[in-house]
Amino acid sequence: MKSVMLYIADDTGFEARLQAALDLTRSLNGHLHCLRANPYNPQMAFDGVTGMSVMYDISKMSRELDEKLRAEVEKRLADEDVSWDYREENDNPSRGLSKNSALADILVLSSASGDGDNALPLGLLGDVLYNASVPVVVQPDEVKKFDACGPALVAWNGSFEAGNALRAAVPLLKMSSDVHILTVAEDKDHDLPQLAASEYLAYHGIKSTVRSLPAAKKSVDTVIVEEAKNLNAEYIVMGAYGHSRAREFIFGGVTRNLFKFCHIPLVVSR
Repeated sequence: MKSVMLYIADDTGFEARLQAALDLTRSLNGHLHCLRANPYNPQMAFDGVTGMSVMYDISKMSRELDEKLRAEVEKRLADEDVSWDYREENDNPSRGLSKNSALADILVLSSASGDGDNALPLGLLGDVLYNASVPVVVQPDEVKKFDACGPALVAWNGSFEAGNALRAAVPLLKMSSDVHILTVAEDKDHDLPQLAASEYLAYHGIKSTVRSLPAAKKSVDTVIVEEAKNLNAEYIVMGAYGHSRAREFIFGGVTRNLFKFCHIPLVVSR
């Protein structure tokens, strides 16, 4: 794991994303790819009277903002001790990130916890997770670091998605001081037990502890976050969208709730 991709946008989560991406890149001794994806172009319009006209206003303003943002980011990165590059993609963010992730090892996006209208980050997370094949760091806006060497909690439910997330996170878990595997008991059978996950990590030289807790009257996501805080976990590894994405979006679900309400960085795959 060497190639870290950071989503560039002038939003409330940018500072937290940038700091997390820098921390990750340093920990991995890797390279930081900054990607600014913007779909706005000059648009051709016909008004029926004067004929064809080119609508430059939106595209011109967008271009000016992009140039300002790029200058600010490049100025900041020039003082950092990581290798980096800055790319611009004429595409919408989800498609631009998904396409460019083909040669990245991990993406850094924001959670939906700090935005007043969190439909945008939540939708972006869903689109990228469905279309990209790399793990995604979901960074809360108020957490301006990512400590890959601290304790980590693996939220394990024995699913295909949980297995993918565990496998993808191995390079990070190798650096972790303590790895804990947590299963929250639910009324369903799991394909792969906790011990299988622990044995898999052992093959990679990673020691782990396993624990199972009842959900009781609390939601699964609440139990996961409480246990992560008890263990002083710096991040949580989890599989995303164990049910259909549409069902989770409408009715809630562990993935959606953690994206919206968890204030600990997540490392997510599906």
